[in-house]
Amino acid sequence: MNSLDQYSHTTVVDAQALMALEGRVIRPGSVDYEDARKIWNGMIDRRPALIIRPHSAADVAYAINFARENGHHVSVRGGGHNVSGKALNDGGVVIDMSEMRAVEVNVSERIVRAEGGATIGDLDGATQPFGLAVPMGVVSKTGIAGLTLGGGMGWLRNRYGLSCDNLLAVEMVTWDGRTLRASADTNSDLFWLMRGSGVAPGVVTTFEYQAHPVGPEVMMVFALHDGEGERAGQALRFVREFAEQAPDSVSILSALGYVPSAHHFPHEAQGKPYVLAAAMYSGDAAEGERILQPLRDFATPLVDFSGIMPYSQAQTLYDEDYPDGGRYYWKSLYVNHLGVDVIDQLVTLSREMPSMGSTIDVWFMGGATARVPAEATSFGNRYSPIMLGIESNWDRADEDEANIAWARRVADVMSVHSDGTQYANFPGLWEGGDAQLRATYGAHYERVLGIKAKYDPTGAFG
Repeated sequence: MNSLDQYSHTTVVDAQALMALEGRVIRPGSVDYEDARKIWNGMIDRRPALIIRPHSAADVAYAINFARENGHHVSVRGGGHNVSGKALNDGGVVIDMSEMRAVEVNVSERIVRAEGGATIGDLDGATQPFGLAVPMGVVSKTGIAGLTLGGGMGWLRNRYGLSCDNLLAVEMVTWDGRTLRASADTNSDLFWLMRGSGVAPGVVTTFEYQAHPVGPEVMMVFALHDGEGERAGQALRFVREFAEQAPDSVSILSALGYVPSAHHFPHEAQGKPYVLAAAMYSGDAAEGERILQPLRDFATPLVDFSGIMPYSQAQTLYDEDYPDGGRYYWKSLYVNHLGVDVIDQLVTLSREMPSMGSTIDVWFMGGATARVPAEATSFGNRYSPIMLGIESNWDRADEDEANIAWARRVADVMSVHSDGTQYANFPGLWEGGDAQLRATYGAHYERVLGIKAKYDPTGAFG
């Protein structure tokens, strides 16, 4: 009898023990099991023995106690927009938070409480009617849990910092079944850990954030400039120079890629190499239109989706580029400059990508993110001016090897321009062992592992 068969038998024997759950229990053979075991990244193919979808913090505690008492590993699925696959396991228990998505907004204090299964879209949907926003990522389907725990980079980062910088408190259930609150004043070591390390020694049931006045309209630039020949380097240098002078109300992202063959892109542009100039101005939209105009007209764009738009719409501009079930392998690396040599290497490497859906993303860092003291949170790198997101995105399983190899090659070539630190939310498949953990946590490595061991001494949460 293999471990999965044995565990399936255990769930039958102990079915009565799960009867007190308000939420759902999904087992192999259930009509919805095949859908329930999927996450956004189609590369991940795992078969949990039990998927529990809690409806309350009490349910979460019940699920953890059940797993602990039966000696089984636990994975936690938040929004399911999980690139590394840590949300699932083979033969263990998955606590799937997707039915706990409530969001409450205290308008007078600008405080937002969101359950652990909420997505960025849920958060924006609740806050924008009041002209408020919490700094989050750039794809609305992303779960707030994994994003925040790993840092959280988005269109408000230079003005208001990372998602984890705006975290005020969490409520979570630990492996021993305790419900804890962690904040600057209560369980402060745990709170420090939860702000950017990507490590959670338990299941977060509630996140509490500081919100800020944003919108309802913002100015958004999303222009794909010609990336043929020398024009690629010229465009990336222009975006870099603009970013170096931009105010904190501007957050900028560039990318090297190929124009997709999709209906909303002009036919004559499809398949051509591009350099993306993307930026949000989070203040007055009309002022932002004037300030960001150079990113649109330094050359004639191949495609230009820019304009004044609702903040909630700007938050969805990337959604169609990352469909559910695609195959994704993302690496990251902080680099210490974006000089001519780095730009030339990036352009060359972008020409080698085996999938037209892949990109090399250039995140320009600084502003509020860089002003948070390095020791204040567990986030690994606040001092590098550039974070590279190396995104292999493709469709077919027989193309896995080539696309994964390309992403790893980009990271290897660019490592000479880096101190080696990486972003916890773009970790590949966490296949790098202890060396990758050190690269992700940087100077915080020892402290991160020490606090995790304090609250999860058996390593039940990986």
